Amino acid sequence: MTARRRAQEFCEAYGLTMPILQAPMAGACPPALAAAVVDAGGMGASGVVLDSPERIAEWAAEFRSRSAGPFQLNIWIPDPVVDDPAGISAAEEFLSGFGTPGSGQPPAPRIEEQCEAMLAARPRVVSSIMGLFTPDYVERLHAAGIAWFACATTLAEARAAEAAGADAIVAQGLEAGGHRGVFEAETAERTTVGLFALLPHIVDGVDVPVIATGAIADGRAVAAALTLGASAVQVGTALLRSPETGIAEVWAESLTGLEPEETVATRAYSGRLGRAAPTPYVRSWDAPGAPSPAPYPHQRALVARWRKGTPDPAAEVPMDRANHWAGQAAARAAAEPAADIMTRMWSEARALLPGTV
Repeated sequence: MTARRRAQEFCEAYGLTMPILQAPMAGACPPALAAAVVDAGGMGASGVVLDSPERIAEWAAEFRSRSAGPFQLNIWIPDPVVDDPAGISAAEEFLSGFGTPGSGQPPAPRIEEQCEAMLAARPRVVSSIMGLFTPDYVERLHAAGIAWFACATTLAEARAAEAAGADAIVAQGLEAGGHRGVFEAETAERTTVGLFALLPHIVDGVDVPVIATGAIADGRAVAAALTLGASAVQVGTALLRSPETGIAEVWAESLTGLEPEETVATRAYSGRLGRAAPTPYVRSWDAPGAPSPAPYPHQRALVARWRKGTPDPAAEVPMDRANHWAGQAAARAAAEPAADIMTRMWSEARALLPGTV
């Protein structure tokens, strides 16, 4: 099957006119961005790991007030909670150098409640990262006509997801910005396969469609991924500087001219490994004498407390007020409307793909 035909079949299955999906970036997926992506012909998204059931319903309602197109909702599969009092204490002491923490955070939403809210929202796709849904939930998704896309960073993960009922695999290369999708948190630093090595390996090893993600920011990368067997691509960092995304100005500025090799894999924001810009705050966790970040979700909770507190004006390094996530194609992120970015990427890709559908 040609790359064009494969992409067309995927688009027909999911109501798209271009095989480009917005990455579900928690905290950077306002409904306005998703609607702009959909209006251009792609699939919108929201990462709901931090959202209450009420917020999930509100996001879906606001999106539908803007667009009738397809969208996905994404959730993390929780890690087993690691009890590490010494590690948490060391991280707290290190964070004290940035200022005074605020009051404790409200309890995190329960995944069971979030999953019910996603079902009730009736998106076209519910997607997972860092693990697999239970068989019962997969059955309920399918009964409701909702597809399940599962993120995988290895062929073993992809095959496990396919066996569990996933309708498509999101093959995530090490180049991707944000959190790594590895199933086992402790293996993240050594599970580092580049997208264009990983993609054909997974395509050849599963029978469901594969969606490529990781440093895809222009038509050349889209065409390359489709040529290597992907049915679609998913883009995140490429959309971060669009006005609809509305990220903090300092985060957007950190992407400008950021070389691929300058991005870093860090646990400094959440305790889970993710790719980010090398801010002074991120680098401070690698300095001599610095402790390791606390395990997830403790590090995320600690960072949230310090962000709500009072910064120390005398601190040598300021604390990042937002997570400066950045994939290795960050320098190619354009400060343009999301629809223009999407349209240009697909136009460039079509010009490079041989033949017709």
